[in-house]
Amino acid sequence: MAHELDIIPGTEWGFFTLPRPMCIAGPCSAETEEQVMETAKGLDAFGIHVFRAGIWKPRTHPGSFEGVGSPGLKWLKRVKEELGMKVCTEVATEKHVLECIKYGIDVIWIGARTSANPFLMQEIADALEGTDIPVLVKNPVNPDLDLWIGALERLNRAGIRRLGVIHRGFSTSAPIPYRNDPGWRIAIELRTRYPQMAFFADPSHMAGDRKYLLELSQRAMDLGLDGLMVESHCDPSCAWSDAKQQLTPRDLQTLLESLVIREKTSDNEAYKEGIDALRARIDVLDENLLKLLADRNKVSSQIGQYKKDHNVAILQATRWEQVLSDMIEKGKALGLSNESVSAIFNAIHDESVRVQNRVLEQD
Repeated sequence: MAHELDIIPGTEWGFFTLPRPMCIAGPCSAETEEQVMETAKGLDAFGIHVFRAGIWKPRTHPGSFEGVGSPGLKWLKRVKEELGMKVCTEVATEKHVLECIKYGIDVIWIGARTSANPFLMQEIADALEGTDIPVLVKNPVNPDLDLWIGALERLNRAGIRRLGVIHRGFSTSAPIPYRNDPGWRIAIELRTRYPQMAFFADPSHMAGDRKYLLELSQRAMDLGLDGLMVESHCDPSCAWSDAKQQLTPRDLQTLLESLVIREKTSDNEAYKEGIDALRARIDVLDENLLKLLADRNKVSSQIGQYKKDHNVAILQATRWEQVLSDMIEKGKALGLSNESVSAIFNAIHDESVRVQNRVLEQD
């Protein structure tokens, strides 16, 4: 069960008060002082106020470029001093935190590999105790909402109140066009639980390819997220890491200007009357769905008793695979996505198995 978080809304941080979308931008990796300064100047020229760059890079394979390390913090300090931009970087250890504090880094973020590790999260939380530096936490690699919230709780208990999150999608083996599964459902649930928390999307890591950045950024804005963290490099073709997903500052400006930013609500009377009527219809349909699910559970209970009487195992994998396949095809004919039908019916099936298990456990 998630605890309440004692947080300061992102709109009160001082530098996250700009109109949506708030954008944090900069290269995947700080490579050279010249590359950092050229990119920062390009971003500053059209109003980006928070500059990001990876200093320590957690890579899958040893021998890959793993960042320039602490010397790169001097370059971020120069960006801050000469351009007046806020600067941020990723941390994964106590040493990283202490180095960032030493060089006056304004914001830190915690990556997906780190947020998935409670030991590292506690180490970072302990190192941050007594500071008030804003911290953004990326979702864990796997779609585990409780693990994500647990990372936030550790930081909050250490006294960090300027807390925010970055949604960068989840690892998947499914064939999708993106690098990571967007998994918007989990982002929506977290947003619902903590509506005042600063909430960013990271379309760069979600996409893995710059050609998908606009559509993913637009989706994040349509869901009402506060802003974006986008990777931008003065010359992406020469980037030392993740070259394919980075944009030049000019191309990032074009992307941001292309976004349609919608209001989170409206005081228009016609809108309120219309939306209330539609929501009333949704409420009735949802109640009907609950009644149907309750009826289905009754049948599942009868099936459980039938299997118990005949000493048959609960899980019939072949039967379930066929049912799910049929439902996906029928859903497609009704205009429902494969993903949504699969998620809904897997949840229904899990509940059916639970009901049948309860029958088998009875004397």
